[in-house]
Amino acid sequence: MGDYERALADIDDIRSRMAASTVFHGLGPAALATTGGLAIATALVQDALIAFPAERPGLFFAGWIAVAVVSVVLVGAEMVVRSRRHHAGLADAMIFQAVHQFLPAGAAGAALAVILARFAPDALWMLPGLWQILVSLGLFAAAPSLPRGTLIAAAWYFLAGCAVLMLEGSAPALSPWSMGVPFAVGQLLLAAVVRHASGDCDAR
Repeated sequence: MGDYERALADIDDIRSRMAASTVFHGLGPAALATTGGLAIATALVQDALIAFPAERPGLFFAGWIAVAVVSVVLVGAEMVVRSRRHHAGLADAMIFQAVHQFLPAGAAGAALAVILARFAPDALWMLPGLWQILVSLGLFAAAPSLPRGTLIAAAWYFLAGCAVLMLEGSAPALSPWSMGVPFAVGQLLLAAVVRHASGDCDAR
């Protein structure tokens, strides 16, 4: 029984190593582009319905958290389907690795939201820029396993986050567009990169 368990552990280790050295093709352009569209749609709705977002931060961020949840569901569903098609027996290991690489940035974003809302509500204007920087760090962390062009989207999110912090810092406020535009452009960049990579993969 000990030899059997060691053999299974060796197989799991080999699968993990193979997953770590394989480019992940589970991300799909359709879901990513849809999330970019959701970001712009949300910005338009909030711009029309919330006159002063800084006076209603709960409603403002509730909308974006809802968009984030829907986006995760859409991207995750397409990820599972595409992983089964492109990675076959390695699909589960590839999905686990992708989620594992991005999870710390996501957890940090959630923690920052709770901490600022509870202990520093006057600093909530920083959250959009900080979230964008955290997304960039998550993408940089996952970049070795993703298509090469992912670095372009990661750089965009980092620069956008810094720009939002600088622009909003001169007159602290909340703007739907400081969330909508950076995330829409970033997700569309990712969709374009993934679409190009998918075409190369299918061609091979």
